[in-house]
This record gives sequence, structure tokens and C-alpha cells, in this order.
Amino acid sequence: MEENVVHQEHKNTPGYGYNILIWLTLISLTCVSVAVAGLDLGAYILLTALVIATIKSTLVINIFMHIKFDDPIFKLFFSLIIFTLFVLFVLTAFDILYR
Repeated sequence: MEENVVHQEHKNTPGYGYNILIWLTLISLTCVSVAVAGLDLGAYILLTALVIATIKSTLVINIFMHIKFDDPIFKLFFSLIIFTLFVLFVLTAFDILYR
């Protein structure tokens, strides 16, 4: 009797060298954020910190959490989570601003 063999599709995931490059990028961005924290940028310090944090979180989510290489349904769910978080931040900001 012949057994059914299920072959899974191997998705194109990055190798170790690519992961090490992303890791080094994250370390360098951490060093940049520490260096920027010592500068007097006035009102732009928060914006600079948020931009660096956004770049770092995008790299971690896409590469190390494999969202970039997953099925579209996972990307949709992740987008819904981010949208819900954004709505919560906006509602909280309106509550604080208009008390």
C-alpha cells in the first residue's frame, strides 16, 4: 500500500547572514538612539526617538517574527491589530486633550 506523502512548500526565508545583518542594524540603531538622547534637539527629540523605534520594530516584526514571509491572512490580522492600537491611542489622546 502506497503512503501519501505531503510535501510542504518551502518559503524563501533569509539565511543566517541576512539575520545577522538585521541584528547588526538593530544594534546600530540602538546606539544611534542612545547618542541622540544625549543631544539637545528640543521639540524634535520625541519625533526622532519614535522614528528610530518605528524602524526597529518594523525590522523585528518583518524579519524575526516572519510576517514578511507568512500568508496574507497573518498580515491582515497584524494590520488589524495595529489599526486597533492606533484607534486606542487616538481616543486616549482626545480624552487627555479635552478634559
